[in-house]
Amino acid sequence: MADGNGNGQNPIVHAGRELPSVTVDDYNVELSNEDGFIGDRVSKGAFRDLLEDGREKLRQLGDDPLGDAPSRDLGKKRLDRFMLSDDPLASGVVLGAVEEFAQELATVVRRFLRQKEWKETRAIVVGGGFSDSKAGRFAIGRASVILRANGLDVTLRPIRNHPDEAGLIGAAHLAPAWIFAGYDSLLAVDIGGSNIRAGVLVTNRKRAPDLSRATVWRSQLWRHRNEEPAPSRDEAVERLARMLRELIERAERSRLKLAPFIGVGCPGVIESDGSIARGGQNLPGNWESSRFHLPTSLAEAIPSIGGHETMVLMHNDAVVQGLSEVPNMGDYESWGVLTIGTGLGNARFSYREPPKDSPKSGG
Repeated sequence: MADGNGNGQNPIVHAGRELPSVTVDDYNVELSNEDGFIGDRVSKGAFRDLLEDGREKLRQLGDDPLGDAPSRDLGKKRLDRFMLSDDPLASGVVLGAVEEFAQELATVVRRFLRQKEWKETRAIVVGGGFSDSKAGRFAIGRASVILRANGLDVTLRPIRNHPDEAGLIGAAHLAPAWIFAGYDSLLAVDIGGSNIRAGVLVTNRKRAPDLSRATVWRSQLWRHRNEEPAPSRDEAVERLARMLRELIERAERSRLKLAPFIGVGCPGVIESDGSIARGGQNLPGNWESSRFHLPTSLAEAIPSIGGHETMVLMHNDAVVQGLSEVPNMGDYESWGVLTIGTGLGNARFSYREPPKDSPKSGG
């Protein structure tokens, strides 16, 4: 097991609360009521259920304006076209689901703001795949209006980077400072309940020391949820390792100076030793087993990069996605992130020091 970073520094601490730029005040909060986890009310599936309910009411009176395809099979672009179409029934049924979802999202945000670690939060970034659609952005904007109209001084907005890339870009903010000395790129992994994505980040740190210019140079996506039969945990890890090896080869051919570092975002509560305590139920196989340790498995599969021992550092996936916003939230001392996907990810951050270019720093 690789438990050091190869540079004589301290042993790796996964899921750290004190990161280079921010403190992680809270993450993976599981709020519930008599009906179950309230986060389930604002998942991708919950929106599709609201849409299906509206369509079913129309079917009882005549034709369904959205056709015969089940709501869960309608892609984001197709839904957006329906929402903006000239057909008033088609746009109306989608906008109705958006309004109901926005009301649910506002209710969930209120519950978070009542939690001790979330009090005084003035801004919440909403990520996940749902935010990458017009319907999603409408729902986020509408929820923000609902909250403010009810006297809550909080703003909701979609995540700035594409959600698929934000989950990789945030990994750069996990890396210790020594990683950036002599290297211009690093590996990042975003593990989700439906997909696993791996990529090479070019940090562009010379142009922007705050990592605001970090970009995804190359990435690979594996939709494990679509596999038949479902892959085992070991098959999933091997597939991920193969993706990373291919990315390393491409980076070397392009003469990138790839750091011996892999930043990983993974669902659930991540312990300081890199094990997954809970929350990995949507992943292929049992990732919460005491006999499984993803950072070790990756370090064994890729023991070195560029001749140096590989350092693997893992945190919760919503935390990592939220970290992509570190350069953008300088108007606030703290902020939150909600990621709407298979489930509802969440995290809350405070700056350790205001960004140099933010109004609060006097820059």
